[in-house]
Amino acid sequence: MAMNFIFRRAYRGQLQGVVLDWSGTTVDYGCYAPAIVFLDVFKAQGVPITISEARAPMGTYKRDHIRTVTQMPDVAARWQQVHGRLPDDNDVQAMFDAFIPQQIDVIAAYADLIPGVLETVAEFRDRGLKVGSCTGYTREMMAVLLPEVRKRGYEPDALVCPDEVAGGRPAPWMCYQNAMRLGIYPMEALVKIGDTLADIGEGLNAGMWTIGLAKTGNEIGLNEQEIAALAPAELKRRLANVYQAMEHAGAHYVVDSLADVPPLLDLIADRLSHGDKP
Repeated sequence: MAMNFIFRRAYRGQLQGVVLDWSGTTVDYGCYAPAIVFLDVFKAQGVPITISEARAPMGTYKRDHIRTVTQMPDVAARWQQVHGRLPDDNDVQAMFDAFIPQQIDVIAAYADLIPGVLETVAEFRDRGLKVGSCTGYTREMMAVLLPEVRKRGYEPDALVCPDEVAGGRPAPWMCYQNAMRLGIYPMEALVKIGDTLADIGEGLNAGMWTIGLAKTGNEIGLNEQEIAALAPAELKRRLANVYQAMEHAGAHYVVDSLADVPPLLDLIADRLSHGDKP
């Protein structure tokens, strides 16, 4: 009896690069710059939102983020009460138009690097890895942030914004464009690293190894000083919740910060050597 076999091609080469998020991953500990502007934009419409509502879609293209917030049942109900109708796409566009200059006004104030970023990026490069990046910010916003971050010693080899591709996270397009600009393939030779659930979805959809950062970013939503002020048991509880959420989202690995990533690259390299795929 004839037997049919399917042979699976497996990449067994080296890791070639990483694609890093920005706010909450490399800069802006706690991911505050966008969160505070979302609060202001909705407040200006007479529909205040909570910080949890503002943070929930974080990591996505900022226009998509605003739309997602307007579609939350509680927010939509409050909007109906104030405006006598549900929010529509014109409202989303108006808030996005207001968001852009407000974000640009404050973004430079949140340009400080998260501790360990410079050293970790240097280690990535010592390993021969190229460093890409992507974001929920538009190119116009990044034109203000990038020079500030460059002054602090960090500049990735590539930057892709959602308004430069077919769409933002969790779609994979920014990761694909990073791969093109970095000259890297296949996608399993790249690792996506970020602090939001949208980052994780993006990396997985792009066919990349994906690492979530639990402590420095949006999901816990606290800056360094606020983290330090928490009782150890409370910090442990909050971190456990974030780890669980990121693991449930499909992250291959979750750690506290970018500085904790390098040992994971050895684990991923070993898996690649055995023909594993993300």
